[in-house]
Amino acid sequence: MAIRKLHDDEPDIDEKLVRALVDDQFPQWSGLPLTLVDSNGTSNVLFRLGDERVVRLPRVRGSVPDLERERRWMPFLAPRVPVPVPEPVAVGAPGRGFPWPWAVHRWLDGVNPTVGRLERPTALAQDLAAFVTALQRVDTAGAPESYRGRPLVERDADTREVIGSLAGTIDTQTALAVWDAAVAAPRGDRPDVWLHADLQPGNMLVADGRLSAVIDFGCMGLGDPAVDLIVAWYVLDAPERAVYRAGLDLDDAAWARGRGWALTIAVNELAYYRQSNRFMADTAARVIEEVLTEHAAQGRCR
Repeated sequence: MAIRKLHDDEPDIDEKLVRALVDDQFPQWSGLPLTLVDSNGTSNVLFRLGDERVVRLPRVRGSVPDLERERRWMPFLAPRVPVPVPEPVAVGAPGRGFPWPWAVHRWLDGVNPTVGRLERPTALAQDLAAFVTALQRVDTAGAPESYRGRPLVERDADTREVIGSLAGTIDTQTALAVWDAAVAAPRGDRPDVWLHADLQPGNMLVADGRLSAVIDFGCMGLGDPAVDLIVAWYVLDAPERAVYRAGLDLDDAAWARGRGWALTIAVNELAYYRQSNRFMADTAARVIEEVLTEHAAQGRCR
């Protein structure tokens, strides 16, 4: 049975296809069991290969360059951050009707955090701050730009349109107020830094409540440090959000831009995935609620 599709232009992917691709191109692994990974990811389909590897097949053409970017840059970043990150071990070629390159990575143990029911939320917030701080200190020479690293104003028209499309679903007036504040928040002369750029619950693993790995670096590259603040609303509750913020070197303007990044990503996800991916839509709705509630609370304190 083919994997359920999330996008209009996805190829058919099932276990039979992946088995054939592995057996054809990597016969040394042909005897290893292959198991579909229950993932809420939207860019790749994952199959665990034996105990030590995972096969990643892009769902859409736009995700193909992300695998190459990970292959190029993960060996450079891995020793410079405090938790494990994806380790590419092989690249597969198109075949058996599958149109694009695909990848085999080292399997990383852990589970995605359950937002709202974190086992050790304060410790996780500290771990996330340590990871982001280490990543932002990595040498940027020759690094690629993240497509999420550009100024928020470049997303202004699209974000306003999407917010408007969600009238009756979210508080559009408050959402636009958050967005106005984010776009207006100055960046100053803060240089571009390395970003993960998609720190959502599905892109991190925890063990015993602590951060055990960060995965899916498809959006990585250089950009505004505020982008990696999105995890404050995507994963953490208000008390832990304060812990995370305290662990980073940032100002109020950066926090406002980070809130804007969380909002623009979440409204686009809610609009796009409402019918196809309940987890992504529910996550986005929660993020929007957290962002708007925080903004409203700050307004009352003035």
